[in-house]
Amino acid sequence: MNMEKQFPEGMEPLGDKEFKFKCHPGVACFTVCCKNVDLDLYPYDIVRLKDKLKMHSEAFMRAYTELKSGGNPFFPTVSLKLTETDGTKQCPFLNDEGCSVYEDRPTACRTYPLERAVDRTVATGRPDDFYFLTNHDYCLGHQEDHHYTVKDWVRNQRIDEYNVMNELWAAVDTLFATNPWKGEGVGGEKQQLAFFVCYNIDGFRSFASENRLLKQFRVSNDMKNRIRRKDSELLKFGFEWIKHVLGGKSSLVA
Repeated sequence: MNMEKQFPEGMEPLGDKEFKFKCHPGVACFTVCCKNVDLDLYPYDIVRLKDKLKMHSEAFMRAYTELKSGGNPFFPTVSLKLTETDGTKQCPFLNDEGCSVYEDRPTACRTYPLERAVDRTVATGRPDDFYFLTNHDYCLGHQEDHHYTVKDWVRNQRIDEYNVMNELWAAVDTLFATNPWKGEGVGGEKQQLAFFVCYNIDGFRSFASENRLLKQFRVSNDMKNRIRRKDSELLKFGFEWIKHVLGGKSSLVA
């Protein structure tokens, strides 16, 4: 039996191979990739960005995002709302110096020029992931003499934490793709609750406190303290809670 992983024609994972890339103000194409971009945002992206801007998550969503139909037919995709300057649409966080939210930039920006694919057909253990090198014609960063391996790039760009959170989100999104709100239709009560939990972390914090959600499950005191202190830990809890509410497989025990 041939167990070798097959990839689409023209796509070859980097593995341990080195690639050349460096983005900095000295390259002529600097910030071109921040214009006319179609950028999806994941729940953890929202958490990082709204904390960076010191905004309530609901206010951030209204100001900087829009909804569209994506790969999940039963749940909307959140994307970045671009601003228009001199007839050009660009990222709202772009300024004269470059990215104003660089330390907390979204997953796609952080991973570029790599793209990550995850094989979730693995029967046991952590799903395999593969990285591919993108090479847009306009990007001159590939001509810079700075060499990286995937491992170097992931560490250098601090991508691991994003990957962990996005894997947790992928499990939730997979549940949403089964249409767990059958009969309610688009925008029904359960779907609105799911969207609220995933994309309005500040609202969910108030909701969880008012309804004493942490007291309803076997959650250690250490975990409770971490949830109270960090939005990322609350988001992890929220993912498990909404899976529990929708009848999916959850780690929460009442």
